[in-house]
Parts: sequence; C-alpha cells; structure tokens
Amino acid sequence: MLGSVARRLALVLIAAGFGYLLAASALHPRAAYDAMQPKPPESTITMALNEANLNPADPKLVRLGRWAKGIVTDFDFGRTIDGQSINAEIGRRVWSSVRLLVVASVIGSVLGVLTGAYSATRHNRWSDNAITFVSIVVLSVPVFVLAVAMKQPAIAFNDAVGTPVLLLQGEYDVGGGGWGWDAIVDRARHLVVPTVSLALGMVALFSRYQRATMLDVLDGEFLRTARAKGLHRRQALIRHGLRVAVIPMVTLFSYHFAAMFVGTIFTEKIFGWHGMGEFFIDSVNKNDINSVATVVLFSAVLVLAAGAIADLAHAVLDPRVRGVRWSK
Repeated sequence: MLGSVARRLALVLIAAGFGYLLAASALHPRAAYDAMQPKPPESTITMALNEANLNPADPKLVRLGRWAKGIVTDFDFGRTIDGQSINAEIGRRVWSSVRLLVVASVIGSVLGVLTGAYSATRHNRWSDNAITFVSIVVLSVPVFVLAVAMKQPAIAFNDAVGTPVLLLQGEYDVGGGGWGWDAIVDRARHLVVPTVSLALGMVALFSRYQRATMLDVLDGEFLRTARAKGLHRRQALIRHGLRVAVIPMVTLFSYHFAAMFVGTIFTEKIFGWHGMGEFFIDSVNKNDINSVATVVLFSAVLVLAAGAIADLAHAVLDPRVRGVRWSK
C-alpha cells in the first residue's frame, strides 16, 4: 500500500517538474513586458521578473528549485506575471470549477449510465438505434459549438416567458456572489445552461461505454441464477447486472472528472466562468510560467486522487476485490 502511494507521489513530482521545465522552455515572460505601450525601462522589467522568479537569465533548474522550495516550505506557488498570488487565484478558481463540474458530472454520469443500460436491454430495437444515433451526433459536435448552440434555446425560452430566467454570462450578476436565498437563485439561473452543455456530452459518452459493458453481462450466468431464484428480469438487471456492468465505468468517471477541471476551457470562456480552464489558457497567453506549472501540478494531483477513488470504488462494488485485498 505504502509502496503504491510512494510511486504515485513520485509520478506527481516528475509530472510537476517536467511541466515546469516545459513551460520555462516554451514561454517567454519578458515578451509580455516588451509588448507594453509604453515599454517599461529594462531595470523595471528585470526587477519584476526577478521578484516573480521568471527571469530567463537564471537557469531553468535554478528557477524550478526556487519554485519547488516555496511549495515545500511555505505551500506558496509563487506569483503570476501580473504580481498576483497564485494561491489566491487557484483557491478562487477551483471552487468556481467545482460548482460547475459537480452538478454537470452528477447529472451526466447518472443519465449516461441509465441511458446506456436501457439501450443495452433494447439491443438493436428502434430505441437503441435512436439513442446510438443521437449519442454519436452529440459526440461529433465540437464542445464549443455545442456550448454556443445551447444558448439559442435559452434565449428563445427567455423571449417566450418575457423575462431573462436563464442567464448566459458569468457565475452570478455583478455585485452578487453571496449565499443568501436570492444569491442562490441567481447562481442557479447562471448555472443551468453551462451545466446542460457539459452534461449532454457526458451523457453521450458514458451511455456508449455503459451500453457496451451492459451487453457483456446480459447473458451472464449470475443473471440466469438470479432469475431462477424468482427475481423478475428488471429486478435481476438492476440489482445484479447493472452493478456488475458499472464497475468498469468507475475508472472512466474518476479520470474524466479530473480531466474536466482543466479541460472545460471553451465552456468557461463562452459562459464567462472564471475557473481553472480559463486560468490555464490565460496563463499560457500571458507567458506565465509559474501559473502554468501550478496548473500542471494541480492536474497531476487530481489524476492521483482519481486513481485512488477508482480503486476504492472498485473495492466497494466488487466483492472479489475486497476478498483479494483482505487475504493479502
């Protein structure tokens, strides 16, 4: 157990170091200052780069060592190229992404599993073919096109009711952001359309995988045994078939959720959510090495956590895994 944890932590450290060196090689922070009008004096640029640990005159490994030391000793990820605290920026943006992704992931995964399982039980019938067709169409549409397309029904709905019920820009109205009843309603109105936009793609993706895993268990002996003991077909499928079929999906759920934290760039940009995806792309555009490296580290930690959660979920769902681990 400890050996597995140590190996995963080592992989996180390697990914973070590689990410920093790659960012330091590809990005050029001085260019951000050279593009300013009027351009600051060279002494001012050098001082700003030194304060942010971004001076290209220093060797990359030296800068990596300073950045890593700050994390280890003070849990300080450094400063952005604009002089802002990365810790504060990450803390604010992580929760913005969480509020968007948790709702979309729960809705998308549950509906995806149910749709895929239903499609499998209706194998080669018109409902199965219809679900397959719609899923393939949704998966074929680029994410940003789907997000933009979702705005049109929302606008039409607002026009039909005569008031902007579904809001399409930002996480909350200007001057809002609290957690009173009115603020929660305001946040919900901003949340609906981007959530549906993300959930549609997840339903299409998960339903395809769930259909395939469900088809693998429909003719299993354990289902025939359950039927022989008196269970109705639907009861056998829900109690036994679906539980077995969902086990391979656990890993997909875990890693997909982790990847979405930085992978929802287009959705966050289109709907004006200031989350981790937007922070990453903005950092690349600004040649901000520290911020890009921090996002890489954050993503590596999420992948580590996703693997651990997937292992625990497998143990909960599959008695065979619990038995093997207990015997060891």
